[in-house]
Order: sequence, then structure tokens, then C-alpha cells
Amino acid sequence: MTAVATAVPPDSYAQREVLDLFGIDDPRIRSLFLNSAIERRHLTLPPRAPDGTWRFETQGELLCKHATGAVALGGRAVLAALREAGAEPADIGYLCCVSSTGFLTPGLSALLVKELGLRPETSRLDVVGMGCNAGLNALTAVTGWASANPGRLAVMVCAEVCSAAYVFDGTMRTAVVNSLFGDGAAAVTVVADEHGDTARDARPGAAGTAPAVLKYASCVIPEAVAAMRYEWDDDQGKFSFFLDRDIPYVVGAHAERPVARLLEGTGLRRSDIAHWLVHSGGKKVIDSVRVNLGLTRHDVRHTVGVLRDHGNLSSGSFLFSYERLLAEGVVSRGEYGVLMTMGPGSTIETALLRW
Repeated sequence: MTAVATAVPPDSYAQREVLDLFGIDDPRIRSLFLNSAIERRHLTLPPRAPDGTWRFETQGELLCKHATGAVALGGRAVLAALREAGAEPADIGYLCCVSSTGFLTPGLSALLVKELGLRPETSRLDVVGMGCNAGLNALTAVTGWASANPGRLAVMVCAEVCSAAYVFDGTMRTAVVNSLFGDGAAAVTVVADEHGDTARDARPGAAGTAPAVLKYASCVIPEAVAAMRYEWDDDQGKFSFFLDRDIPYVVGAHAERPVARLLEGTGLRRSDIAHWLVHSGGKKVIDSVRVNLGLTRHDVRHTVGVLRDHGNLSSGSFLFSYERLLAEGVVSRGEYGVLMTMGPGSTIETALLRW
């Protein structure tokens, strides 16, 4: 993983500001928003009607919002990651695009090939509908392609326009979702050396300090398959996301299983992991994972910071945390890190890094 970059929409809103803008005075919903450990989120709000009130979009309008936002945010993130890696759009050999906030055919990857002027022969993959865990599912394919094509540049971009996936019906079910998610995109570049090691740094003269992705481990929780789902709401005429109230405890209770499998055979213990980059799924999710894995508040500082400043960014959240870790400048050669994402399935995905 040689470079990472993120992009968000221009408009950011405090939680109280969102409540006031939409005239939400239900004390239960206001408490939900204001006690979420989220201070601000970048959102693309609905257009206003001629009388100045907010006009809630149809599903067709939401799909158009997703398409426009995903191309814009995803394109910005890819170009920024390429600059950080010292590469050009024409250098991309493989582009993997991840999103769960809308459906596109042709996919986002084809649209970005056109938008960014990538080579027509660029290999592509679109990972759609897997949810918040999808970034690590996609990274598996990206590192696999890079290892099979040494020296060639692979790029993964997670582009989530969560403002295009909402229902407003005054219920606590939809209020939970509407209080949590924000818009954003994140891209990461991957290059492997002749041995298939993905720690190679693509920048001219670089010292090779980019981390290698050593291993992945997954855990699907079949008994909780319906606990997170995106389904059609006949009454609203829209897709609606559902989060079971027990999700934090289900995820936390199973967090040790994939981490144990990830470290199995490596000679490493959890205490040997210097850096933990966990998906910013929500305050209760973060706390549950932290307690069950025996992590400190310092271990999840970037996870908490991303949630505070952006909300849950779905599939790209862990890359926002990864970008913050690199910006700190505290990583040393030889240290290990764990990436962890959670999402529908219910699923926990992990990856082991070595700098």
C-alpha cells in the first residue's frame, strides 16, 4: 500500500444543525443525534422546494445523486492518491471501485476510466452492495492482482454517497441511520515487487517504507445475517438501510475470532500489534470491539476521530483512519498493524500489515 488519499463534499454540518435545519423536535431523535459521538458530517442535502421547505428525493433522484457524487468524490480521491504515489492516471493497470449507496450500470469503474482519462485497457472490478466491510473484501482482489502483476499499479477507491441512501419517516429505525452516516471517498494505491511483496513504494527514490499486506482473515456470522440490511421500503418507495440495535454486541462478541485466525501461524500476539485501524461503525461498535480485543483508547484514536469528524463513511472509513495514522509520522519499519472492517452478513474482515 504505497499511498492513500481521501475526499469529502464541500458542505459539513454539525449534528445539531441537521436537526434544526429539518425541524426535528422529537426528543428521542434529538438525543440520538446529539449523543452519537459525532460532531460533524459532510452531507449532500436534498434540494429545497419553491416554498423553501426541504424536498425529499425520489429513489430515482437519489440514484442520480449517488452517480454524480461517487464519480466526483471517487475521482478526486484517486487523483490525490496518484499524486501522493508520484504516479499518473495512465499508470493505473487495475482499478477496483467499491460502493454500497447506489447502483450503476455501467459501473463506477467504467465511469472513472472516462472521467479520469485512464487507458481503455485498464482492468476493472466493481464491488457493489457489500456494505461497510467491503473495502477489505476489495483490497483482497487488489493485492492479489498486484502480486500477479509485479511493478504495475493497482488502485482501490471506496466512494460512498450516504446522503443518497436515506428514508425520513420519523421512526427511530430510520433516525439511527440518518444520524450516523456521512459522505466521502478514499483511495489507496498498491504495487508489488518481483517477489509479489505489496510493500514496494512506487515513488522514484522512495525508501520502501510502505506497508505490505501479509494476510487476510474473515468471519461471517450467519445467525446475524439480517442484522444489517439494505432493502426496499414499499411505503416510502425507496431503499432503506436497517441496523439491528444489538449489532455492537454481536460484532464485539465475534471480534476475537478473525483476529486470532489472522495472527495464527505468524508468531505474533495481539500485544505485538502497534497500530489498530478499525472501521468507524458507531460509538457502541467501537467500544464493543475495543473492550473485547483489550485495546486501549489510544489504539482506536483515529477510528474515534474519523467518527467524530465525518460520521460513518461506510466502506472507506478505515482508509480515513489509515491516512491519519500516516500523517502522524509515528510508524516505524518492522511494526505491524491490523485493519478491521465490519458490515452486513454480518461480517468482520481483517488484514495484517507490516511496515
